[in-house]
Amino acid sequence: MSRNTPITAGLICFIMLSMGCGSSGGGGKSQPPAPPPVTGLSMGPEACVGGAAGSFPCAGIALRKRVPLDAMNGTAGNDIWGWVDTTTGKEYALMGMSNGAAFVDVTDPDNPLFLGNLPTATVNSAWRDIKVYENYAYVVADGAGAHGMQVFDLTRLRGVVAPQTFMPDTLYTDFGHAHNIAINEDSGFAYVVGTDTCGEGLHIIDIRTPSTPVQAGCHADFETHDTQCVSYLGPDVDHQGSEICMSSAKDRIEIVDVSDPSATVSLSTTSYPQLGFVHQAWLTEDHQFLFVGDEFDERDFNVPTRTHIIDVSDLDAPSQIFAYDAATSSIDHNLYVRGNRLFQANYMSGLRILEFADLSNQEIMEVAFFDTFPASDAREFDGAWSVYPYLPSGTIIVSDISNGLFILRLQ
Repeated sequence: MSRNTPITAGLICFIMLSMGCGSSGGGGKSQPPAPPPVTGLSMGPEACVGGAAGSFPCAGIALRKRVPLDAMNGTAGNDIWGWVDTTTGKEYALMGMSNGAAFVDVTDPDNPLFLGNLPTATVNSAWRDIKVYENYAYVVADGAGAHGMQVFDLTRLRGVVAPQTFMPDTLYTDFGHAHNIAINEDSGFAYVVGTDTCGEGLHIIDIRTPSTPVQAGCHADFETHDTQCVSYLGPDVDHQGSEICMSSAKDRIEIVDVSDPSATVSLSTTSYPQLGFVHQAWLTEDHQFLFVGDEFDERDFNVPTRTHIIDVSDLDAPSQIFAYDAATSSIDHNLYVRGNRLFQANYMSGLRILEFADLSNQEIMEVAFFDTFPASDAREFDGAWSVYPYLPSGTIIVSDISNGLFILRLQ
C-alpha cells in the first residue's frame, strides 16, 4: 500500500564501472562519473543541411531546440517520457536527471519553457525512469537507497510560468530501489522491475486510482531489467485479450501472462545467438514482432549496432528471425515503435530512425538520424539515453546524458 511518507537519504551502491549504465537502464548498475560540462554546441533552431544541423550530424531531422542540463538544474541526464494535457493541448517533456525529474513545456518546440524539478526522494542516481498514466507521472530510481515511487499530478504544471521545485503528491514505499517502470495504459497497471522485492522481477501495482497505488502482485521467475506490458491483440488466438508482458531479463526474453496479477504465468523464454545482455524490447503495433536491444553484444562480440527481431506470433514458442546490423558501431540503448518506424536512442550515435515493412523478409532500413553526441561514436555509455516519439504534434524528444534535452522534428 502507498504511504505519503518522507524518505531519508539511503546508501549508494558501489558497483564496478565496467558493467555499463542505463534505465530502462544500462546493463549493469555502475555509477558513471558525472560528465564534463559541454560548451559550444548548437542550441537551435537549426535545419539539417548538408549532413549537419549546426554542431550535430544528421539526416532528415532538424534541431528545433536543445535545452542544456544546467538550464534544467541538472548535471547528468537519463530517461525521458512525454505527456499531453488533453485539456489545454500542451505537450511536455519529462526528463530524468541524476538529481530528479525536469518538466519542460515543448508545445512551441523552438521556445521550450522549463517549469521546474521534482527532486530525487533520496540521493542522486544515474538511473531514473519515468512513465505516465492519465495525468500522473510515476518516477523510480536505482542506486538511490529507499527511493520508492514518486507520484506527481501533472496538471499542477498548468499555469506555471517560472521554474518551481515540486514535491510528489504520493510516495509509494512498498519497494526501495527500482531500475525501471512500465505501465499498461489500457489496464491501469504498473510493472516495476529490478526492485528489492519480487525477486527483482515484476512488482505489479494497481494504479487505476492514479494517486493511490496499491500492490497487486509479483512475478518473480527471473531478475528483470525492463518490460513492456500490453493488452494483447496479436495473432496468437490462445492469448488474445490477455495482459502480456515482454520482459528483458538479462540473459533471456521472458513472455508472461499477467492477466491475474496474483497468479502470473510464464509462457516462454527465448534466447538468440551472440547474446550479451537483453536490455530492452518493444512490440510492433500488431504485436507480431518484437524488437530487442542487447546492450553488450557490440562490445562483447565486436558487432555493429545490432537490433534483434523476434517473431512472437506464437507467444508460447517465439523465435529470432534475424538481426539487423546498422552502419554504426555504437551501443544501442532504448527503442520504441510508432507505426512502421523504430526510434532508437543509441548512446554515442544518437537518435536513429529505422523504417520497416515485411519483417519476415528482413525489410528494414535506416531513414533518418540525429547524432546528439558529435564528439565520438565510440562503444561507450554516454550520449542518447532514450527517445519519446509519441507527441501528437510530431515533435520528437531525446535525452542525452551529457548534452541535455533535444527537441527535434523530421524534415
